[in-house]
Amino acid sequence: MGTNNKIILLIEDNKDDVALTLRALKKNNILNEVRAIGDGAEALDYLFGQGKHVGREANALPAVVLLDLKLPKVGGIEVLQRLRANDKTKLLPIVILTSSKEEQDMINGYKFGANSYIRKPVDFTQFTQAVQQLGLYWLVLNEPPPTL
Repeated sequence: MGTNNKIILLIEDNKDDVALTLRALKKNNILNEVRAIGDGAEALDYLFGQGKHVGREANALPAVVLLDLKLPKVGGIEVLQRLRANDKTKLLPIVILTSSKEEQDMINGYKFGANSYIRKPVDFTQFTQAVQQLGLYWLVLNEPPPTL
């Protein structure tokens, strides 16, 4: 399976941040399909193959989830908790990508099972470098858990 089959799920409600992330991925020649979803409730529907995503191959999970914390409908921490509570998604690599500087957010992120916590740099060059490292690590180097 080449890295191109690996989908990146970006759960982010800020359209500017979505555009920025897509630009940074493209700039680093990370050509994986990116599925951007703007709220926590729809992200859960997508991952569990329910709601408007019924019929989606629910076993075809993304290679990595980039999760913002400040989301409408269902917040990032709750999304994380629900994914970790489900057998199908409990081992899914989840990277919190947030502008939050609150220590409690970081503590909760790790407490509820995030694999990584990255604070979004404001500077585009810095952000591009962060995305490059993120892509290299999660899409190329990381060995995903076997499918259950």
